[in-house]
Amino acid sequence: MKVVFASPARYFTDAAPIGNGRLGALVWGGVTSEKLQLNHDTLWTGGPGNYTNPKAPTVLSEVRSLVDKGLYPEATAVAYGLSGDETQSYQPLGDIDLAFGEHIKYTNYKRYLDLESATVNVTYSVGEVLYSREHFSSNPHQVIATKISANKPGAVSCTVSLATPLDHRIRVTDANEIIMEGSCPGEKPAGDGNASNHPPGMKFCAILYLLTSGANGQVQVLNDKMLKLDGADSAVLLLAAATSFEGPFVKPSESTLDPVTSAFTTLNMARSMSYAQLKAYHMDDYQSLFQRVSLQLSRGSNGVLGGSTLAHLPENISQDAAVSDCTVQMVDCSRLNELNNSEKPTVDRIISFRHDEDPSLVELLFQFGRYLLISCSRPGTQVSNLQGIWNNETNAPWGTAPHPNINLQMNYWPSLPCNLSECQDPLFDFIGSLSVNGAKTAKVNYGANGWVSHQVTDLWAKTSPDAGDPSWALWPMGGPWLATHLWEHYSFTMDRV
Repeated sequence: MKVVFASPARYFTDAAPIGNGRLGALVWGGVTSEKLQLNHDTLWTGGPGNYTNPKAPTVLSEVRSLVDKGLYPEATAVAYGLSGDETQSYQPLGDIDLAFGEHIKYTNYKRYLDLESATVNVTYSVGEVLYSREHFSSNPHQVIATKISANKPGAVSCTVSLATPLDHRIRVTDANEIIMEGSCPGEKPAGDGNASNHPPGMKFCAILYLLTSGANGQVQVLNDKMLKLDGADSAVLLLAAATSFEGPFVKPSESTLDPVTSAFTTLNMARSMSYAQLKAYHMDDYQSLFQRVSLQLSRGSNGVLGGSTLAHLPENISQDAAVSDCTVQMVDCSRLNELNNSEKPTVDRIISFRHDEDPSLVELLFQFGRYLLISCSRPGTQVSNLQGIWNNETNAPWGTAPHPNINLQMNYWPSLPCNLSECQDPLFDFIGSLSVNGAKTAKVNYGANGWVSHQVTDLWAKTSPDAGDPSWALWPMGGPWLATHLWEHYSFTMDRV
């Protein structure tokens, strides 16, 4: 259960994702420098909007008249008058940057995402020294934790810093803390992606804490923005973050939440424990979800997936069912070969799959999907967006916004058959917010009862049509499609509560 990489990431899509539903990171795994690209699920541009258009009924009547006459191009042109404002955009929190030096000659490089433990590990050798880094995002303690270690005392040295493309300021305390405060744009950035040309919106804070071990390790402050570590046996980094988001109906300017106070509260709870304790709590929490389901497939003698026998699954499987009750098992004739394959770079296994249909790669893909849902959607967090919770751009494609025209539903289709019912909670909360705004849109725009949601939405539960071509923007079926998830949840679990 490992996604294996042969080298450090070169692109955003090569990095390894970690997340606790709210706080995510992509681990690039460099040797001379390491980057953890950070995200917080409530860090969005803008604020609550007016999702109604009083002129819409008149325009809609004209559109219907033109359609009845078969004048479709004319109807499309008039239908632009039904468009709403642009959807807001999900923003990157920033980066943790670690600099280890230049021109490092290394060997035995390994980077992998361990799905069993929800950790990303990076190891390599420099001469006779073996370096290792371990990263995870803790749901119980709401921090990203990193441990840097070596098999030789005093061998860990690096420079630690925070950065963000958003408007911000950074300061360093004498307690080995880097504090980054800032704000999102009050409106979606223009096409140039420059987030600094807009009035301030939601506030945020990220605090990075450095803890070292070893008698000779020293930490000094550089330029009032960075920490320089020399000669430690090991180092632990804890990252806590918060925003001023107080709900989809509260303007950022009216929020009473202080993200600095919230981030320090979270950090203080986490650093009262050892790294081993934080990891143990993280593992218990994550594995209580991940280990509910196993999938075991077989390889036939001709190297393709067999289709002999499937274990019978019990009807109405509960979310508390034992792992053994949720296992699909088939006879495996070549398990040893699959174990060898598990150490190969995953991209090589994908390339060779066309010639050798390795069933363990299918198992890995299945569990990777479950891992991503666990990592980006937990009770109390925001709904999974177009990229889960991972994004590195201030003006990302489609704003990384949830799209109820299929993408949002797709994110949650695996939740019930993959025994992750709790991961749907953010979707149900979000549907509740959409129904509030959507009732106003339905009444004003369409003169209808009930509620409506269109093709795309955002953190603020936007329900009006998007600004753009009516052929895709005027799609009013997001509400009923999302509502089927409520019924599926009931029909699957028979839970009336």
